[in-house]
Amino acid sequence: MRKLLAATLGVLSAVGGFVDIGDLVAASQAGARFGMGHAWVLLLGVVGICAYADMAGRIAAASGRAVFDLVRERLGPRVALLNLAASYLVTVLTLAAELGGVALALQLASRVSYLLWVPVAAFAVWLVLWRMRFQLMERVFGLAGLTLVIFAVALFWLPTDWAALARGALRPEAYGQGWVAYWFVAVALFASTVSPYEVFFFSSGGVEERWSAADLADARSSVLVGFPVGGFLALSLVATAAVVLHPTGASVSTLHEVAAPVVLAFGGVGLAIAALAFFAVTFGAALETGLSAAYAAAQYFGWQWGKRVSPREAARFHTVLLVSVLIGMLVLCTTVDPVRLTEHMLVASAVALPLTYLPILIVANDRTYLGDRVNGRTANLLGAVFLVVIVAAAVAAIPLAVTTGTGR
Repeated sequence: MRKLLAATLGVLSAVGGFVDIGDLVAASQAGARFGMGHAWVLLLGVVGICAYADMAGRIAAASGRAVFDLVRERLGPRVALLNLAASYLVTVLTLAAELGGVALALQLASRVSYLLWVPVAAFAVWLVLWRMRFQLMERVFGLAGLTLVIFAVALFWLPTDWAALARGALRPEAYGQGWVAYWFVAVALFASTVSPYEVFFFSSGGVEERWSAADLADARSSVLVGFPVGGFLALSLVATAAVVLHPTGASVSTLHEVAAPVVLAFGGVGLAIAALAFFAVTFGAALETGLSAAYAAAQYFGWQWGKRVSPREAARFHTVLLVSVLIGMLVLCTTVDPVRLTEHMLVASAVALPLTYLPILIVANDRTYLGDRVNGRTANLLGAVFLVVIVAAAVAAIPLAVTTGTGR
């Protein structure tokens, strides 16, 4: 029973890390503008993140070391430094967006300006990272994040034309908005699904929880169940926006508009549940991005790191953690629109994807670290195909953003 409970809680943790502010914005915008035309993007993203998260978890369990630690050793300090710079920049930008998401969720619940909530959100994130045990942290926010299932429930409550949704998923259309805009939204949604911090956090979390070869089955269960459930929740966001917002031609630029389908279905109760879900998934993602930034820096420089280690023994790790949260808060204090920041973050994330995923594929094939746990043919085939897609998304991201004015 204890082993089953641990595996279940691992699934909840995966869900908490999968659906964040990027998915809330990108998925709702996709559904509002193009109906179900981007459902295939989510399917592709789920398959890819499962393949690489499985590699990252296997690396942690087989070697007892986190991915970034091995990337520096395997590829050398110069190449790994480029990886660190890109990863840290994107992760801190994502952290700022997640803090903005927390503030917007609190604004949705209280009607107090999100700017007043930004320092509160930043302090709360730092306090949880400082005081709460790793396992409890991921369990609490992973479980709370499941309240996002309210969007799936709303689909059954609303007068949904399921046949029309299926046709929209099978035959994507531009709906007069242009195929360039369609592909920009596709790249943004794809980047939100496979954010770089996810695999680094998953691997480092495995080391935090002291995974060994005996835990490989549980780690794989978390991947193969948790991430698809996260994909299902993101698909629910797309579908509800397609049902409610797409027929009216409405756009999505606020979390209140993201919540509109649930409010239509359940009124004030739906709004309260949606606000709780938004808070849970963005707060959980802020915790993960903050930790991921500190993990990457500490692992590159060989510092002591981890929440299991006392702050005095891992002072530099905790300093990077605090500085990262402060940077995220300061970015928001410029009054930049958090949703607009999220859109730019997704472009940056797409560009940085190859620097994250190629090293993982290399390390996952190195017998020096994994012995007979290296990738098999299927894993390498999935990894190679997905890497081609990642490179294509990275190359296309900036031209599409410039051409469309970041999708506008």
